[in-house]
Amino acid sequence: MKYLLYIIPIALSLSIAKAQVIKHGETPGFNHQDSLRGSVTPERAWWDLLHYKLDITVTPNDSSIRGTNTITYEVIEPAEVMQIDLQPPMSITKATQKGKELNFKRDGNAYFITLDKNQKKGKTEEIVITYGGQPRVAQNPPWDGGLTWSQDENGVPFIATSCQGEGASMWWPCKDHMYDEPDNGMDIIVTVPENLFEVSNGRLIKIDENKADKTKSYHWQVKNPINNYGVNVNIGNYVHFGEVFNGEKGKLDCDYYVLEQHLDEAKEQFKDATRMLEAFEYWFGPYPFYEDSYKLVEVPYLGMEHQSSVTYGNGFHNGYRGRDLSLSGWGMKFDFIIIHESGHEWFANNITYKDIADMWIHESFTAYSENLFLNYFYGEEASTDYVLGTRSSILNDRPMIGYYDVNYSGSGDMYYKGANMLHTLRQIVNDDVKWRNTLRGMNETFYHQTVTTKQIEDFLSKKVGRDLQPFFDQYLRTVEIPILEYRLIGSKLMYRWSNTVPDFDMPVKIYVNDRPKWIEPITSWNALEDLPEDAKIKIDKNFYIATLNIMGR
Repeated sequence: MKYLLYIIPIALSLSIAKAQVIKHGETPGFNHQDSLRGSVTPERAWWDLLHYKLDITVTPNDSSIRGTNTITYEVIEPAEVMQIDLQPPMSITKATQKGKELNFKRDGNAYFITLDKNQKKGKTEEIVITYGGQPRVAQNPPWDGGLTWSQDENGVPFIATSCQGEGASMWWPCKDHMYDEPDNGMDIIVTVPENLFEVSNGRLIKIDENKADKTKSYHWQVKNPINNYGVNVNIGNYVHFGEVFNGEKGKLDCDYYVLEQHLDEAKEQFKDATRMLEAFEYWFGPYPFYEDSYKLVEVPYLGMEHQSSVTYGNGFHNGYRGRDLSLSGWGMKFDFIIIHESGHEWFANNITYKDIADMWIHESFTAYSENLFLNYFYGEEASTDYVLGTRSSILNDRPMIGYYDVNYSGSGDMYYKGANMLHTLRQIVNDDVKWRNTLRGMNETFYHQTVTTKQIEDFLSKKVGRDLQPFFDQYLRTVEIPILEYRLIGSKLMYRWSNTVPDFDMPVKIYVNDRPKWIEPITSWNALEDLPEDAKIKIDKNFYIATLNIMGR
């Protein structure tokens, strides 16, 4: 008997949420704090975010952040107690509404604030949160979140935030749940020592010089909704260069901020930015944040998908830290961090999961975008070699969907198992025009929205014209790889699926004496009749499956 499976287990994790690791089959143990962080509590549910105004001072000398966050919100249902999140060692020192100081109590990472009066449905209100402290230092950013307080090679402070998974409340007080984004964007005002430059999301509105205390205040404005972990602060000896990309929605400002000593390297390496925009606008539709510009910002860690302020630390080399993760050679044709993290502008920042359990939506589509970038510039063979090569990173250790309402994501397989799942789905569609329109339609339908897995599954089923529930149940919710069992008996090919969820019915392309043929296996035996007596069967390698030739022929 022959058993073939196109995977070799090699660990890979790029920006997975950090938490206890629960292996497949183990029983998770979550606590009260997990629920406060990961669920839409009653103290969150009654109000809708409209705007943040974050006004802070960052002091490198003592690694502290202090300031205020003014939160504007609409009252959905009458209530009096609001949950705001801020993690130790940071602390809220005061909360005010209409000039009146409010009472609050702390429960771990959450603060419950009793408002000035019972909030009336339909009203727009504001609350001002004053806070400060020395935020947690990131030990291994971006995998371990927090603040990176470092220095460049010239001894100048080089500081950056990264907090996916652990949450934005590591360094600023907010409604730290992904389901709700500020509808009207955000203002970010950061004061730093006068010899430093600060870069955040959106557009730079103004710089105020504070000569008395030798600081500068950088005022950035985000006009679009923004997810909380996508908000960032980057501080260093930055210089700026830029260009204009002529995109589908007109002229897009592309701004690049790098350390002064790296300017020449960046001008060469960042040419991948407009190549990325060209390819991804083709496949996914217009860049989602024209109003806020597109930025690449050098940071002292590998990189992250901060909205309109993509951070970069890949050493100005192609590949992933100079390596090809696919082992195909094609991964050295582009700068992994520029392509991957920018792909998140469509899948993470435009289309955003409501619950981190559905993080596969961000990572599977974005890992798949690497393949589509190659497809656009180098053709289908290159993209196929690349995506099949990434199968070496798949572990099948636990499902790609995590646990809901406790801030727990699924397996790191959401990257390249997810990419191969989508590559498999592309084969099922078997029409690249339709496939491209499906991907573009996703970004149009869910433009600037938070979504659930069910919404994505239903959308794809409708666009593909096939019930994909068993397909997604298999690949997202189990660790089992479908096995296509087959045997040749004379002129008849018998075939079926095994190792699958009930009613699994994915079509597969095979080759009979090198001639393509589609079959529709189900979980019981089916037959393809009238084959040549000398028929040789090959299974299309583009499907992420295992095969079992029972007769060995």
